[in-house]
Amino acid sequence: MARYSFRLPDIGEGIAEAEIVAWHVKIGDRVEEDAQLADMMTDKATVEMESPVSGVVVELAGEVGDMVSIGSTLAVIETDAEVSEDVEAAPDRKNDITEDVVSRILSSKEDEVEVPAPAVTPADASTEVREASPVAAQERDPARKILASPAVRARARDLGVDLADVSGDGERIRHADLDAYLRYHAGQGYQAPGASRAHVDEPVKVIGMRRKIAENMAASKRAIPHFTYVEEMDVTALEAMRADLNENRGNRPKLTMLPFLIVAICRTIPAFPMINARYDDEAGVVTRHGAVHLGMATQTDAGLMVPIIRDAQDKNVWQLASEITRLAEAARSGKAKPAELTGGTLTVTSLGPLGGVATTPVINRPEVAIIGPNKIVERPMFARNAQGGEEIRRAKLMNLSISCDHRVVDGWDAASFVQALKKLIETPVLLFAE
Repeated sequence: MARYSFRLPDIGEGIAEAEIVAWHVKIGDRVEEDAQLADMMTDKATVEMESPVSGVVVELAGEVGDMVSIGSTLAVIETDAEVSEDVEAAPDRKNDITEDVVSRILSSKEDEVEVPAPAVTPADASTEVREASPVAAQERDPARKILASPAVRARARDLGVDLADVSGDGERIRHADLDAYLRYHAGQGYQAPGASRAHVDEPVKVIGMRRKIAENMAASKRAIPHFTYVEEMDVTALEAMRADLNENRGNRPKLTMLPFLIVAICRTIPAFPMINARYDDEAGVVTRHGAVHLGMATQTDAGLMVPIIRDAQDKNVWQLASEITRLAEAARSGKAKPAELTGGTLTVTSLGPLGGVATTPVINRPEVAIIGPNKIVERPMFARNAQGGEEIRRAKLMNLSISCDHRVVDGWDAASFVQALKKLIETPVLLFAE
């Protein structure tokens, strides 16, 4: 028998360590050659580690969430064959962020348990109120007339209690009789309709993508002095244009608001290069980028990911719609490549129909700005008619938020950028004019 120490190989990107996000084996398991041992996460990618030999696992480097240095022992395998210590397993990069890894890390099941009701003793009841024995133990009298005040009836209705089941001291049912009924039935598992049951507390270790998100967001808020500017935009004409284009789209993808907003951003950026920039804190250098590599915040089972639309300024609304769909699906299915998750120069974050009235998005460091469209609402608004008078019309309105790094972007610049953006959004024909 020989023992083979499998050392964590160099998995690229110039990293010094990786995080254990999942084990596929435990000590004592037999593992076959090329079978999965563990999933290791770098800054942006999850890499599957495969066993280079067959044998029995006798040691593991740590628990899920622990960091392992490149070149240190990840697992020790006892094998019948003679193996060289310098054998290395190449990481499988078919799926850099795999959906099944995410689901194993994040899926949890809450066991529903009932909270036992306290035992009721005769001393618990008032001397003026007897313990109610339910009519279920007696014969219900269908001819019995239920007398109760409106307040008692309303309370019983809210609790889902039939007053015909409640016994009273006299002909009239009072609050005390209803209290006694509830105490009696508490021990039998009575629960008012709509009431929630308690669940067990469950500690969830912050690991993998969730930990990376937490670290990045904390670093962003710690290092960047944020300010947020919000402006209202009339998107009535844009929504009408979008509907017309969708009706005549043929085999092309359905258009949402996002492609139009991206076109407007890319047309506005050349006059405001400080918005499309990255700030290197350590070097003290702000790089204003000529191309718009637009990050698109995407919610996945693993948490928020930001795939990048490369050279967004060169794409039309149809091409942007296709790329948005492709990148969102890649992120959610775990097939996004590291190159598709890095190198953004500006980010757009949208909650879609959940958009809210206004948001204060957190900047995706080292970028210096992030733009957040909010939900579209219909409201009456004053407008000038052709005769120069005022009229009230129905309008579709949307608030747009932008958060900026105040070390790089001044408030005046941010406001001016949004106002220029507003002109394009409210006059959408300009989006297609050369």
